[in-house]
Amino acid sequence: MKLFEELNDDNFMLYAMQNYYNPMCIDVDEFHQDLKRFKYIKRLLSRYLDHDDLAINLILNHMIIILNVFGYEAGLKMIEFKIINDKNIHVMKPFLIYLKVITNDKYVNVPMDKKVIEALRSI
Repeated sequence: MKLFEELNDDNFMLYAMQNYYNPMCIDVDEFHQDLKRFKYIKRLLSRYLDHDDLAINLILNHMIIILNVFGYEAGLKMIEFKIINDKNIHVMKPFLIYLKVITNDKYVNVPMDKKVIEALRSI
């Protein structure tokens, strides 16, 4: 079995370090700041689900940075591990399609949040 076949709490940090590419990074604090973006996205999703407060630009900005510094393949794998769950997959799917990280045939049985779709279309 490969070390990173499936992400878990034990190998996540090593996987993140191995896939991190930020030529402007000058110290390890920047790496940790980029890792905090997963927590920020999760918090923004919770705020939307609990209070109907959609910060679409903030979510997009954090996701774009994650995908830029970790790459699309590793970034998606990390997003799926750290952020996506049964409660928020319907909100995350439109963002992932909008950023062309996934196609419509991924998460086929998951309906997409209509408010998020409309907000993304208006950008």
